[in-house]
Amino acid sequence: MKRKGKKTRSGRTSRRMLARKDMSIGGEVAHIIRRAQAHDSRIVTLGPLLFFSTQTGDAWVLDPEEHLALCLARDGEPLPVQITETEETFGIGWGSEYRIEGDLFIHVTADRRESVIQGYPVAEIERRWQRVSPLF
Repeated sequence: MKRKGKKTRSGRTSRRMLARKDMSIGGEVAHIIRRAQAHDSRIVTLGPLLFFSTQTGDAWVLDPEEHLALCLARDGEPLPVQITETEETFGIGWGSEYRIEGDLFIHVTADRRESVIQGYPVAEIERRWQRVSPLF
């Protein structure tokens, strides 16, 4: 008797492999905003980028290597963003940076104003990035 392989899930973490042709930053932006609008906390990595949504309806894309951040949605409302994408390259109008200190997510705007956000899944963000960062 032949058994099918099981898809394993550990908590709310799952993995799937995508071919390059199936990868889309714009598609991932739309997906993570929908998750935020559903108040569903998710973390997704796509190449050198990390996307996350929160139960409060926020959505972000991060470049953990450079500590760049772009807020995609606040309280479930999508924000205007500048993202361009071709088959070979992509560009993101970042405009801000971030850092994590303990359980705090600190957002730093271009004019150096800081906002401190508590309640984001920072421990999971750091764990997820540590798992994929050796690949980049």
